[in-house]
Amino acid sequence: MPNPFRLLATDPTGARRGTLTLPRGVVETPTFMPVGTSAAVKGVTADQVAATGAGIILGNTYHLALAPGADKIAKLGGLHRFMGWSGPILTDSGGFQVFSLPKTRVDERGVTFEFEKGGQPMELSPERSMEIQAQLGSDIAMVFDECLEYPCPERRAAESIERTFRWERRSKEAHARLVLEKRISGATGQQLLYGIVQGSTFPALRQRSAQQIASLDFDGYAIGGVSVGEGLELLKKIVGWTAPFLPADRARYLMGVGLPEDLFASVERGIDQFDCVIPTRYARGGTLFTARGKIRIEHRKYRRDAYPIDTSCDCYPCKTVPRAYLHHLFETREPLGETLATIHNLRFYQRLLAGMRSAIEQARFAAYRDEFLGNYLRASEESPGAD
Repeated sequence: MPNPFRLLATDPTGARRGTLTLPRGVVETPTFMPVGTSAAVKGVTADQVAATGAGIILGNTYHLALAPGADKIAKLGGLHRFMGWSGPILTDSGGFQVFSLPKTRVDERGVTFEFEKGGQPMELSPERSMEIQAQLGSDIAMVFDECLEYPCPERRAAESIERTFRWERRSKEAHARLVLEKRISGATGQQLLYGIVQGSTFPALRQRSAQQIASLDFDGYAIGGVSVGEGLELLKKIVGWTAPFLPADRARYLMGVGLPEDLFASVERGIDQFDCVIPTRYARGGTLFTARGKIRIEHRKYRRDAYPIDTSCDCYPCKTVPRAYLHHLFETREPLGETLATIHNLRFYQRLLAGMRSAIEQARFAAYRDEFLGNYLRASEESPGAD
């Protein structure tokens, strides 16, 4: 398959503007992918997600393999048809979820863990992860890698990147067989495969892992292990150490990140794709993102507030109802409140990334970053209803 990523412009800061052409649509980059863990972005329909401007979403290999089962999804026509989403989908490999479980055993073959329901032992290997993602029929599959805790000893991280390299090589071989045997579910029968760089917080290990994984010639590359509590300053360092050693002509994906300030810092360092549960999780807790900072809609100051959530936003709730209504819905525990909040936060993220893309095209990313974060961070700190 031809390289799907096309680099259109590069800002003086290093931020990149591009496109990712997939059989189910063209994804404008940099892009943010809403997380649909169990074949659903929590609390909203596929149409509502699409209306926010999302061009691609993420599904979770581990959770979907457990319920309802990848084989069942394959028999029903693949993940797209199963969940009613016509655009591109990226599936993770399940590695992050598996390594966060108790009582896991890691060896060269893969990971053995206890099934959450019933405690039965299960195994996830590079080959099995590739098989599950083929059954799901996602547009982009992720290799199976070893995720590490933070903080992590350097010796442990050094051993881990070697195992990750071996697992990713096996992932690519298994994926190639599945493609050759035409076992990718769904209408297109096509699936890209991304490699993942690890190495914890050690510059030399990040560089080494990036060079190892790049040598395997994947369709795109991800940076893993930066969403387990490192903080913004360390995130900047890790991305800065890693991104320069990834092929410039392939898409770069930072896994599990993050807050608006994280996205600006990472785009500036050459990242093209992001996913994170923050906008949807915060929404369900009543925290809404606005250009003037985060607000907690349950705060009493919003009981009679006639303004929209964000006067600059064009999402459905901002165009139709006041903050007072959202406050009422959360106070009375009406599920509609979480749905409207989720729609707004997802739209906020899509508008934010669209603004970044426009700024990169105009070679003014730094000015856009400073203007946006100046208003956003200052207002978040000053507002009594802020998060």
